[in-house]
Amino acid sequence: MKPTLLLLHGALGSPETLHPLAEWLNADFEVKTLAFAGHAGRPVQSKTFALPYFADEVLEYLEDEAAPAHVFGYSMGGYAALLAAVQEPYKFASITTLGTKLDWSPESAAAETRFLDPEKMLAKVLAFAEQLRARHAPADWTAVVRATATLMQAVGAMPPLTVAALAGIQVPVLVLVGDADHTANSEAGAALAAQLPRGRYEVLPNTLHPLERVDLRGLSERISGMRRITDAG
Repeated sequence: MKPTLLLLHGALGSPETLHPLAEWLNADFEVKTLAFAGHAGRPVQSKTFALPYFADEVLEYLEDEAAPAHVFGYSMGGYAALLAAVQEPYKFASITTLGTKLDWSPESAAAETRFLDPEKMLAKVLAFAEQLRARHAPADWTAVVRATATLMQAVGAMPPLTVAALAGIQVPVLVLVGDADHTANSEAGAALAAQLPRGRYEVLPNTLHPLERVDLRGLSERISGMRRITDAG
């Protein structure tokens, strides 16, 4: 029986954005996905559009798994996975993150959210705005964008993944960042990742932040490698 691998999407994303990666992993895992509250047509509500709630959704999803599950989280999804592992690490066989920003501050949150404005998107990146409209229908995509900005501002004001929280995650974790990822790749982020007791930090060459620009074959090999490590351990 193949082990479970739960794929978690990033900000403004949906399970659909992870389907190309899932195709590379189906041979090694029973691949599953989860749409966070407020995404992929789910209602956008301020009380549920928050990282602590997303982490609770991960834990609730894993409640039905007979054995600890492997989890991959892209960007925001990786942050939610780590936050969930702080609470109930025994539900995780391993965690792999890609493009997950760990070093949040009010200043970095302001930088990340300056383009999260539906009117600017319609004026400058119309095709992406239309993509978001289809991805999150029947919910209002503009509400998703504004809620994402609010979420990032909250994380910047009080990052929940502190040094102490990361140091308490007793789960094998692989933290992947692209060498050209200006969102997640930083010395401060690497220093925080170093607090993970069973963590490993790897910089991927020629890799930007967007998932659609990532070498999925190489990424899938690294995720499958985490399974082999835990199976051997």
